[in-house]
Amino acid sequence: MSDSKRHDHAACCAAPARQTEEASAPLKVKDPVCGMTVDPASARGGSHAHAGTLYYFCNPGCRSKFAAEPDCYLNAAAPAKRPPAGAEGTVYICPMDPEVRASGPGACPICGMALEPESVSLSDAPSPELADMQARFWVSLALTVPTVLLAMSDMLPGQPVQRLIPSSLNTWLQLALATPVVLWGGLPFLQRGWTSLRTRHLNMFTLVALGTVAAFGFSVFATFFPGLLPHTMSHGGAPPVYYEAAAVIVTLVLLGQVLELRARHATSGAIRALLGLAPKTARRVDSSGAEVDVALEDVVAGDTLRVRPSEKVPVDGTVLDGESAVDESTITGEAMPAEKSPGARVTGGTLNGNGTFLMRAERVGKDTLLAQIVALVSEAQRSRAPIQRLADVVASWFVPTVVLVAVLTAIVWGLFGPEPRLAYALVNAVAVLIIACPCALGLATPMSIMVGTGRGAQVGVLVKHAEALELLAKVDTLVVDKTGTLTAGKPSLVSIVACNGFDDHEVLALAAALEKTSEHPLAAAIVAGAAQRDVRVPDAVNFRSVTGQGVTGRVGERDVVLGNAALLEAHGADVAALAGDAERLRQAGQTVVFLGIVDRGAGQGAGRVAGLLGVADPIKASTPDALRELREAGLRIVMLTGDNEGTARAVARQLGIDEVHAGVLPVQKNALVAQLKAEGRTVAMAGDGTNDAPALATAHVGIAMGTGSDIAMQSASVTLVQGDLRGIVRARRLSAEVMKNIRQNLFFAFVYNTLGVPLAAGIAYPLVGLLLSPMLASAAMALSSVSVIANALRLRYTRL
Repeated sequence: MSDSKRHDHAACCAAPARQTEEASAPLKVKDPVCGMTVDPASARGGSHAHAGTLYYFCNPGCRSKFAAEPDCYLNAAAPAKRPPAGAEGTVYICPMDPEVRASGPGACPICGMALEPESVSLSDAPSPELADMQARFWVSLALTVPTVLLAMSDMLPGQPVQRLIPSSLNTWLQLALATPVVLWGGLPFLQRGWTSLRTRHLNMFTLVALGTVAAFGFSVFATFFPGLLPHTMSHGGAPPVYYEAAAVIVTLVLLGQVLELRARHATSGAIRALLGLAPKTARRVDSSGAEVDVALEDVVAGDTLRVRPSEKVPVDGTVLDGESAVDESTITGEAMPAEKSPGARVTGGTLNGNGTFLMRAERVGKDTLLAQIVALVSEAQRSRAPIQRLADVVASWFVPTVVLVAVLTAIVWGLFGPEPRLAYALVNAVAVLIIACPCALGLATPMSIMVGTGRGAQVGVLVKHAEALELLAKVDTLVVDKTGTLTAGKPSLVSIVACNGFDDHEVLALAAALEKTSEHPLAAAIVAGAAQRDVRVPDAVNFRSVTGQGVTGRVGERDVVLGNAALLEAHGADVAALAGDAERLRQAGQTVVFLGIVDRGAGQGAGRVAGLLGVADPIKASTPDALRELREAGLRIVMLTGDNEGTARAVARQLGIDEVHAGVLPVQKNALVAQLKAEGRTVAMAGDGTNDAPALATAHVGIAMGTGSDIAMQSASVTLVQGDLRGIVRARRLSAEVMKNIRQNLFFAFVYNTLGVPLAAGIAYPLVGLLLSPMLASAAMALSSVSVIANALRLRYTRL
């Protein structure tokens, strides 16, 4: 983006401000020229002192204008501080330009996009802006269909409409139908177009407003003053009108706005889901031991809270009493619950297992880890630039050029054209504006996106944010989470080693017998492993769980011990014979569980080891091939995981990944992605857990596994339905094809316009007597739209 464009882009973000030279600068102030919010500490336009007061500006252009005529601008708008919140305390911001702030809903004065609430609530109610656009769309559609039917009626076989409705009445009916479409349905676009002209931040709404006003205004003129038009412009004795063109433009743009607002509402679904992780109440324990449920917002640091079985941990804190296993997958992404005992830290939003414990609240409200994740996701989502900016940048130069050509056309024809000069001047100027209609320009990007995303869905690549298709092909660094992305994300039994006369079948049967009554995730993996191997599992009695070590019980005539080395040694079983096997499995990233048999009659030290079992999160079968293809494509692969260093290195060795970051928290994952971006890398982040959400939103492209958490999928811009990393290869191919298609569409659109504008202006008239009437201009406009749509449809057959 050029410096001039950057300054124009920043201008809409500025804000009025003034401050005496002696006083410190306010946090947010208003540019007295354009009215935009600016931060005095980083005001790009600098400052200017006038009458003892220091004013700040969004860009040097505003500062120069103010310096030339300060009183003019000071009388027009008094400086103000940061806009206050609305009646309900809601501040609205622009998704493209977050510095644009308002106290209520409206449109951004720079890009024209609808403002949205800065903070997201759990409420899933549709926005008033969306409801308004939907109402305008359906009413406009109902009126546009008969308008088009009347306009094209002479093309129907037998011309049944002409038989029923006289030509003169047909025109008045079109006026009656199109007027509410343009003046009511298109009112938001006309207002935004006017704002873009007034603030000189030209965008797509400038084109929409000009095209609509040109078609509708000319048609109204032709309807009321047909005698002022050249006879050659009449069609079958009726004045040439283009009410259907104006109505169709408005209706199609309304449809685009409805789809855009729906998509933007969906992007905040990830934040709403994150907010939903926290419970609404907490159980507070007072000094007398009495327990009472209180609202979460009433919990303060230092409170003692009780967390019961299957409840969510309310806030961040430390366990004071009790033991339990807590499912922290929403924060860490790891499948295995973490054992918690006095002194252990617990995190708000995580799910308690079957135990109960007392905890001391330490971080509450906005200070909790969950609240920080919400803030990170929200900030990252607002920082993205839309793919539509390419058309907007071109439009910012194209629109003033077309307007200038139209004005020059009217002047030249009005001064030097044949009689009736005024009619020729009006007709040719309108023809210039109509042929520059934004239909093709507006369709160039969304049609390719629509067809491309549909093609991606056919191969399991779901694209939620259009900008992802622009960036995927440019990605040079892929950051991948381990659990659930490279691996299956679920512990499973992968190894059995038997000794001392026992076989694998017997070791597994005894272990599964004990674990049948346990709720530990390792137990579930062992029991599932037995079922997969068709091992008959006997019943166990006298089951007892030894916290942090394992379980014991009686299976048949044997007393069985299953757990870590310390538990077996406490029962007299020496595990030294299996130490080498245990270490080998640990190096491969497996969790080792020993099985021992105790002779009750022999007393202390009569135990013997029977074998060991290895449980691990296995690597997905498709992962090695996927990483090989990505490396061949030139991508740098970085692995991030909240798991321990040993397990992470083991997985990395098997997959040939050299760059590994283990034991990282969500905030650290996010920081690493931000660091890679700061180095100039185009970064894609692939993950499946809630803990990956901030990094997924911060990366240029967030890629979620369809087999992962809903929050990860809502935070990401791309979802791989099968959770197969080879989908990234397909997604990058799709990105390249879509972007090529968009550039072709923009080329088609502008070739039609740039060739048609000189013809519409009458450049060929002195040579061959050729004039391009508004009717032919409208046909050229339609042809450009058809070519754009046809070209976009080719994406349906792209090989991925």
